[in-house]
Amino acid sequence: MNTFRGDIEVDLLRAFVAVADTGGFTAAAESLHRTQSAVSQKIARLEETLGWKVFERHTRALRLTDRGQKLLLSARRMLEHYDRFLGELQTTGPVESVRLGVSDNLTLTRLPALLAGFNERFPNVRLELTTAPSTDLLRDLNERRLDVVVARQRRGEPGPQGRIVGREPLVWVAASGYREGEHDAAQLIVMREPCAYRETMLGTLDQAGRSWAIACTVSNLTGVEAAVLGGLGVTAQSRAFVRPGMKILRTSRRWPALPETEVAVFGEAPEVQPVVQALVSILGDASQPANK
Repeated sequence: MNTFRGDIEVDLLRAFVAVADTGGFTAAAESLHRTQSAVSQKIARLEETLGWKVFERHTRALRLTDRGQKLLLSARRMLEHYDRFLGELQTTGPVESVRLGVSDNLTLTRLPALLAGFNERFPNVRLELTTAPSTDLLRDLNERRLDVVVARQRRGEPGPQGRIVGREPLVWVAASGYREGEHDAAQLIVMREPCAYRETMLGTLDQAGRSWAIACTVSNLTGVEAAVLGGLGVTAQSRAFVRPGMKILRTSRRWPALPETEVAVFGEAPEVQPVVQALVSILGDASQPANK
């Protein structure tokens, strides 16, 4: 039986969780503000310390081993406790209130579980919740009108980068009975500008040479849901958005593959770090597939 060869450094576990969450060394390095080689070295040192592999490396994929999957759950809990400890050292007292911003495109898919987890960890903290487009929330965070923001981001886009807690591919979504003519322009359901999903849809179709037309513009995600179910057109969303009455359109020349988005937590003020760490843990656990 393999045995440990020494204490496990916290930085090694943090790198391990980042690689598991982002699905690769490059994205993990970006989230940790480290070089790819530095992250690779940390994983190698972790495996050397443990005496066994945490990842199975394939040509196009990186998967957790069975032991790595079990380690991930324990590592998350350990890092949450460790970061809470650091946060307590840095703050003058307990957090009494938090101004939390959550991007519109997460309200239907992530927000209920996020709030339940927050209430479990901080039952005595007064919460002020704002839902809005990511760009508005990040502006308010920068101007100190919010304390913490949970939002989607595109890898490599300019501006602040948050702590990545998961990655999801975007898919084309339409009503179950939606049909289109062979030569019709893509009929799109979009949110008002500025909207990263809108930019992604139009940019992807333009790059593929597919003509498009905006069939419906809405102001929030509830409107997107209603427009899709009403058969007005097609939109781009995460798989978690799909519900009864909807379908995912198969990737093809007419509906080219869409890029992945990252769910991230933003907030650097020392006094809210316990909250930031808790949200990272809650969202990270929710991103893990259920054991079968």
